[in-house]
Amino acid sequence: MLNIKELYRRNVYGVMGTLIFHILLVTGFLISELNYTIKTENEEPILLDFILPPEKGESPEPEKTQSDNAGSNKTNQYDQNMGSNRAVNDALKKDKFFDASYKHDIEEAEKMVDNVNKQLSKKVPPTKKFAMPEAVTEGQNPDSIKNTIYSGKSNIHYFLENRFHVRLPIPVFLAKSGGLITVDIQVNRSGEVIKAEARPSGNINDPMLPVYATQAAERTVFNSDPKSPSVQRGTITYRFVAQ
Repeated sequence: MLNIKELYRRNVYGVMGTLIFHILLVTGFLISELNYTIKTENEEPILLDFILPPEKGESPEPEKTQSDNAGSNKTNQYDQNMGSNRAVNDALKKDKFFDASYKHDIEEAEKMVDNVNKQLSKKVPPTKKFAMPEAVTEGQNPDSIKNTIYSGKSNIHYFLENRFHVRLPIPVFLAKSGGLITVDIQVNRSGEVIKAEARPSGNINDPMLPVYATQAAERTVFNSDPKSPSVQRGTITYRFVAQ
């Protein structure tokens, strides 16, 4: 009995240490198992989708691709738009005011087209050619010919480099009111005016002045010059004084 007590006294601390170690080890196992259980309960279940083979006599249903879905969406959108348009058209057809206004606009447009066609079909009467005197330089020394011609207080001045006039119509006496008209001209090598265009002027009261000036410029003849440009440009300025 004494030996057992003595043995216990000598090994009591070792026994207690061993006991405490096992208690801690068991506690650690219990805590680990509890954490594993909690994690398992919180995890989402994994769903496995198994595709069963079709039964005999049934054809497999084709899978819908993204393009099929997009086409289906476009078709649905198109059907919705067409339905909306039909609804609007039906509403407009039932609107008597809109129908009358629409017919009125169509009739007015048709009348306008008819008037335009009638105006276009009319023949434009030729502009009356006005008689006017001419300044002629035949037989004169070219060096003595001036490019400014006076008729009373009125005058005509032209510019065409290295060319002089052979015949120069004078329209200034036709004017009932005064004004200054400049005409741009194009002359060929034979001295003929092939194009004449009066410049717009807002300082004249007589609308006939550009007509007189243009006709006079078209009838003007200059000396021929084979060395000149095929189309030579110049100007003729007419100063009209009220008669």
